[in-house]
Amino acid sequence: MKRILIIGAGRSTSSLIQYLLFNAEQENWFITVADQSKELAFKAVKESKNARAIAFDVNNDEERTRLVDESDLVISMLPAHMHISVAKDCIKYKKHMVTASYVSKEMRGLDTEAKNAGVVMMNEIGVDPGIDHLSAIRVIDEIRKNGGRIEAFETFTGGLIAPECDNNPWNYKFTWNPRNVVLAGQGTVKFIQNGKYKYIPYNKLFRRTEIIDIEGYGKFEGYANRDSLQYREIYGLNNIPTMYRGTLRRPGFCRAWDIFVQLGATDDSYVMEGSEDMTNREFINSFLAYNVTDSVELKFKHYLNISQDDVDLYDKFVWLGVFENTKIGLKQATPAQILQHILEQKLSLAPDDKDMIVMWHRFLYEKDNHYHEIHSSMVVKGDDQTYTAMAKTVGLPVAIATKMILNGTIKTPGVHIPIAKEIYTPILNELENYGIHFQEKEVEPRFY
Repeated sequence: MKRILIIGAGRSTSSLIQYLLFNAEQENWFITVADQSKELAFKAVKESKNARAIAFDVNNDEERTRLVDESDLVISMLPAHMHISVAKDCIKYKKHMVTASYVSKEMRGLDTEAKNAGVVMMNEIGVDPGIDHLSAIRVIDEIRKNGGRIEAFETFTGGLIAPECDNNPWNYKFTWNPRNVVLAGQGTVKFIQNGKYKYIPYNKLFRRTEIIDIEGYGKFEGYANRDSLQYREIYGLNNIPTMYRGTLRRPGFCRAWDIFVQLGATDDSYVMEGSEDMTNREFINSFLAYNVTDSVELKFKHYLNISQDDVDLYDKFVWLGVFENTKIGLKQATPAQILQHILEQKLSLAPDDKDMIVMWHRFLYEKDNHYHEIHSSMVVKGDDQTYTAMAKTVGLPVAIATKMILNGTIKTPGVHIPIAKEIYTPILNELENYGIHFQEKEVEPRFY
């Protein structure tokens, strides 16, 4: 019997655990789900005879090493910064490991040790990163095989609300960690376009967007992710003239979000005095010039250059309640924490809401002195608040990779991401059984 340890039973694990439990008897697996909350872990495994739920503190070294040693493979669904202690234990006790997170410098530094221990450490096997790698490399490899040369690669992913549940002027709800949304894009973005390196500072990021049309779902806007350049080497595209990775939102979101950026409301570097007794209105007013006669609304419009007839933009903020005298009630809070609190009152998912994951790739390539362009798109909707689109697209690739490692299909030791054909082909094929598939079409090439 193969023993699988899952550390973390949060929202993104429902489809992962369901898949493993469904296949447990046939594959001869026993699954331990460990979480700080035993109630959460028990809810995930229910009464399965092939699984158990336990309360677990990852910072308890003795308990963590014991659980790792008892397992054949460890799936870490912890926050990214908490993977390393688990990874070191996996190497020490020669256990395989799977995560959906980006490979950090610390994780990459364990590659030689993992190889020496003979263990597979598969990372970036969620949705983004994960399905984006699988689907992009499949097309890139096919273009290369047929003699084409990639000239441009763009890729965008967004966690959004399904159209039938889209009922607010932001056309958005939190489908993932709200804090990550509030802090998104901070730092400097870098990418390459037509052979020229380009940089976008945070204060300009949300005004530099690209409009993308996905058949059947309408228009989206994309803003750039922090570092697109690192993927040139990973994808074997070192000399590519254009490479760009981004995030998708509905049109109008980015312009409105830029207002919060310009205001300073997304800053997480300092604590605001008196935040516990502050109201939404006072929070907004704290960033505006003092004026004894002008209202907060008037100062807001003037400072942020919102014209009188720009009703759609202004109404987004009125709808959020940022001008209301609602008490915030957060002690020692940063602007970003206060903003997150305000947004969560209006942009959280309702019980009957369904989320949606949208992914889009653009490939421009040259072959036989002619240019060609392929667009590839994926749209996945959630079933309910448990089996969300995010849980499906994060958890199912993790689960399938776990099966492949335990079956010996993936066996090369070391720290990996899923870019080999023997990995991406079977995973993408199996994902299609769960409604996760890509529509590809050739279009008229465009140049810019």
